[in-house]
Amino acid sequence: MPSRDLTEIWEYIATDSPSAAGRVLREIQEAIRALVPFPQLGHVRPDLTSRPLRFQLVRDLLIAYAPDEKPLLVVAVLHGRRNPRVIAALLRTRE
Repeated sequence: MPSRDLTEIWEYIATDSPSAAGRVLREIQEAIRALVPFPQLGHVRPDLTSRPLRFQLVRDLLIAYAPDEKPLLVVAVLHGRRNPRVIAALLRTRE
């Protein structure tokens, strides 16, 4: 799991509400745990990457993960309302 992404998300939300930040992180972690037995549940986004990644939305956050990796590999957790070109560029930097 990309801990840097989660730290940045927590810090951003915690400036207004540390308890809300904790709730959001728990929701992200629960969503990832739910994907482990059913990794094909997420959506394919060919507009963001040609890699075999899938995407799951939690609130406004997009979890990018490799469904064929064992254990499930989370590549990034990004704000889903970013420009798709920005998201695609960020994903290119993650292996």
